[in-house]
Amino acid sequence: STRILKLVGIFILSALGLELMAVLLRYNRKKRTKLQEVLFFPSRVTCVYPSLYVESGKCGCKRSHADSSIMRLIRHLLSTRQSLDLCLFSFTDTELSSTVVLLHQRGVRVRVIADSNYMALNGSKIGILRKAGIPVRHDQSRAYMHHKFAVIDKTVLLTGSLNWTSQALLENRENLLITNDEALVKPFLDQFEELWEEYDPTKYNF
Repeated sequence: STRILKLVGIFILSALGLELMAVLLRYNRKKRTKLQEVLFFPSRVTCVYPSLYVESGKCGCKRSHADSSIMRLIRHLLSTRQSLDLCLFSFTDTELSSTVVLLHQRGVRVRVIADSNYMALNGSKIGILRKAGIPVRHDQSRAYMHHKFAVIDKTVLLTGSLNWTSQALLENRENLLITNDEALVKPFLDQFEELWEEYDPTKYNF
């Protein structure tokens, strides 16, 4: 009977422990800072050197060091600690490609999905990413892989009309939504994983 009482006590404590964990998880989710930001382009031309290479102070160039949409985008990317999943139609901007390579060198797990036609165009940075050791997969269809989104650490979504090109950043009217709303992040995560599996090179049928 004493043994049964001990087992009952252990069961009750275990149940209480699980309930406490659930409460703490719900509390932490509510406590997490809500992130909702919209960046508009074209961006003013600014120096990205302090954020990208020094992360403090200023360099001696004559470009403006004021805040800009490009600077904010790069700062969001540099906040990545574990994983960065990119699904991009066109990627030709040097500063953004340098940011992605830097994250890879820091040990961040970077994966890239690209359009098979646009990744081969003159000026594309996809080859640079591959040479750096970043895994890249692409479609094998005449239709465009037209997505333009990124997911940081599986918790922050960046998506909008913006291609990662100098023209889009500095000339075009573009937008980029940045959010950590789980209801929005998860579908994009699922889409990335679905395409990553679909574009597995072992499944290509040339």
